[in-house]
Amino acid sequence: MTRKQWYLSGFVAFTCLASTAAVSGPIENYAPVTAQRLENPEPNNWMLYRRTYDGHGYSPLDQINTSNVKNLTPVWTFATGVVEGHEAPPIVNNGVMFVATPMGQVIALNAKTGDEYWRYKRQLPDDLFQLHPTSRGVGLWEDKLYLATTDDHVVALDAKTGKVVWDTKVQDYKKGQYMTLMPLIVDGKVIVGGSGGEFGVRGYIAAYDAKDGKELWRTFTIPGEGEPGHDTWQGDDWKNGGGSAWMTGNYDKETKTIYWGVGNAAPWPGETHPGDNLYTSSVLALDPSTGKIKTYHQYHQNDSWDWDEVDAPMLIDLQRDGRNIKSLVHPGRDAIFWVLERTPTKINYVAGWPFVSTDVWKGIEPESGKPIVDPAHKPVIGKRVEFCPSLWGGKDWPSAAYSQKTGLVYVPANENFCGGFTGEKVALKPGELWLGTKPEDIGLKTKPGADHFGELQAWDPTTGKKVWQHNFPKSQLFGSVTATAGDLIFVGGTNDRNFRAFNAKTGELLWEQKTNSGIMGMPVSYEIDGTQYIAIQSGWGVDAQRIQDALVTNNIGIEANVPQGGVIWVFALKK
Repeated sequence: MTRKQWYLSGFVAFTCLASTAAVSGPIENYAPVTAQRLENPEPNNWMLYRRTYDGHGYSPLDQINTSNVKNLTPVWTFATGVVEGHEAPPIVNNGVMFVATPMGQVIALNAKTGDEYWRYKRQLPDDLFQLHPTSRGVGLWEDKLYLATTDDHVVALDAKTGKVVWDTKVQDYKKGQYMTLMPLIVDGKVIVGGSGGEFGVRGYIAAYDAKDGKELWRTFTIPGEGEPGHDTWQGDDWKNGGGSAWMTGNYDKETKTIYWGVGNAAPWPGETHPGDNLYTSSVLALDPSTGKIKTYHQYHQNDSWDWDEVDAPMLIDLQRDGRNIKSLVHPGRDAIFWVLERTPTKINYVAGWPFVSTDVWKGIEPESGKPIVDPAHKPVIGKRVEFCPSLWGGKDWPSAAYSQKTGLVYVPANENFCGGFTGEKVALKPGELWLGTKPEDIGLKTKPGADHFGELQAWDPTTGKKVWQHNFPKSQLFGSVTATAGDLIFVGGTNDRNFRAFNAKTGELLWEQKTNSGIMGMPVSYEIDGTQYIAIQSGWGVDAQRIQDALVTNNIGIEANVPQGGVIWVFALKK
């Protein structure tokens, strides 16, 4: 496979699919989802992307724990019927599981038995193309659920039957706009962000009325003329400056503030768009009622490495340096572990340190939190520049987790990967890739003598010290992490198809299970009739497969035939 073939391997030959079809009948006694339930979710459910608005990825269930996890066994599986990267968490509401898959599909299941209630299959356009043909889940509100589609629509489905209630076009997929995220639902608003920065679009976050799909507000992540931050762009660069917002944000219910991660500028080389380029590679604080930007923090300016920062920071209350801090914690794609302070009017820099090795940053300005760039490792036009980590960064979109019991942050990191490319200035053609370099010119390599690549890390955000680390000698780590009150850390993400559980305090590997494919999505935990379950989607593809092809196989010769095809796995303790 050539590098160009690798980079374009996100293309899937979509077939026209039938509309919603009920299988075993409607769901009886569905529990409507309210603001109160989302703000204070019952321990037995998993109704948001990371279970709670703060983004911790933590389950308070502890029936499965360090002493008995060795007895964890599959209790049911369900094949999704499609290939490519399965990245959505199974969403569970009082015994009903909703699973989103690639190819615009949502499946409703009995979360105890795996029996199917209904299945929605979207009819996707024949000419649809994007680099990430996936979905990261459905949002829940009242008696409906909401899907953001790869052909750039928001669709509301009846939760009991799967029938379409409304369907709203967001933007034009033919211009490179698409969506992959799980919508964030706040007080009856369906909030989404667009993908497509690699096609030279202008990023946005938008809200829709959950009842009828009417657009309520739209906030562009690249400020236009007369807006604060516009002066950080030159000329018309802002019109197609990137700044995709393609991951779900987190929400501070006390201050009514949404924190949303924003992607890198377009195209990649910073020379093509001089300036700091707000609000790319940043976190935005938004008013959910109006979409107004309250404040922001830019993780790094004038991005030139494809290091988007779309994974929203976790909202954690910390004791640090002798004071209480309402923090934003974000292990970044730029290889920096960020600790920020959120206030009603400002985001303050608190601390930052490399969690994997990097040659791009010389340090961080102590007052502003602005990283200091080493120009020798910043891509430019007409000259090949190498940098570490690679364009996938220290941690890509897969989410870290925070345990309220241990006080530690668990990071799915990648070490010993580097990259480089030669920047070029080319004209934008709507709907075509606009990277600022040729796909076949993207050089990816591993460090000489490297003895491992993936790292599951545990950090104390109050001290900045690493508590433990588990290395993966033959694989990247490309999967989200989930913590539980049973002092367990669950994660997939490796090319050996294993799903694993670690001791949250020590990092000891306690359990592993081979699955049908590789795992990129996040584990979830729920409880029915007194039994705790762990659920995950196994289904390799997209960036995990590209890393495997370009770095692991081509550079170091570790072959890993990771079969594609999605399967939902559900585990419980042996009776």
